[in-house]
Amino acid sequence: MLIQEISNNSEMFNPKIIIMKVDVHAVNFTVDRKLVDFIQERMDKLEKYYDRVVSADVFLKVERTSDKENKAVEIKINVPGDEFLVKKQCKSFEEAVELSAESLERLLVKRKEKIRAHI
Repeated sequence: MLIQEISNNSEMFNPKIIIMKVDVHAVNFTVDRKLVDFIQERMDKLEKYYDRVVSADVFLKVERTSDKENKAVEIKINVPGDEFLVKKQCKSFEEAVELSAESLERLLVKRKEKIRAHI
C-alpha cells in the first residue's frame, strides 16, 4: 500500500496561539498540489468555528467500486481533550472535503456551545 503524505509543517510562534497542523495522506495514488492547497484552505476555515483545533489528518482514497461516487475522504481533527472523525464519499475529492468540513463545522460549534454552557 502506497501512502503519500504532505504536511504544512506549521510552527507555533506564540505559545498562546495554537496553529492547526494539517497532514494529507493519499492512499495508493499521488495527490496534486492544487488539491492539497484546497484542503489546507478549507481546514483553515474551521478555526473560525473553534479556534483550538490542534491538528487535522485528511485521508484520501479511491474506492474500488463501479459506483461513480468512489472518492472517499476521512478527516480526523484533534482538539484539546477530544477528537472528531468524519467520513464522506462523493464523485470528487473537493466535494467530499467540502461536505466533511461542513459536518466538522457543526460538530465544532456544538462543542464550543457545550463548553460555554459549563462556564
